[in-house]
Amino acid sequence: MGTYLNPGKTAYEEAINSEIFIDKSEMIMFLNSVLKTKQKYVSVSRPRRFGKTMAADMICAYYDREAKSRELFEKRLLAKCEPIIARNQTLTWDGYLGHFDVIRIVMTDFIKSDIDVPDALGKLKGRILDELNEAYPDVKYDENDFFYSLDKFYRKTGYPFVIVIDEWDSVFRERKDDKDGQKLYLDF
Repeated sequence: MGTYLNPGKTAYEEAINSEIFIDKSEMIMFLNSVLKTKQKYVSVSRPRRFGKTMAADMICAYYDREAKSRELFEKRLLAKCEPIIARNQTLTWDGYLGHFDVIRIVMTDFIKSDIDVPDALGKLKGRILDELNEAYPDVKYDENDFFYSLDKFYRKTGYPFVIVIDEWDSVFRERKDDKDGQKLYLDF
């Protein structure tokens, strides 16, 4: 279990154990229905304090191939969902459970008012590649080409990535007047 790569299920377990927990696991059926399609890029947008981080924790726990989360989801609303037909196949609630390498990024860990966006993105890329290298030391990658390197890890390991980005809009809060940095971030 890493900080960024395959972060596990602990955060979602804590959410489940909280008095204010609301089961939103049915969302995963929708996510499963768009996997392996051009619609696979999903943004969950809600006002602040409406459970986006909990949803991110849930997504990580579900898809993380190392998390062993079946027991968490067997008791959730997700497990009660009827199978759906997507891409000419029947998808059950557990069809993609634990099938991916998950990369979880909390942008407020990197984007700060006193750190330039290129430096923040450089740190982010370095830390993710560092964890991928620890997990897969036999994969040769290019530390100067992040996206090529992600593709190289995928091709060598066979594990597709689910990338979860929390606080994606932090650059607009922390660096309000940095239009060049915001553009660079959005291009990234």
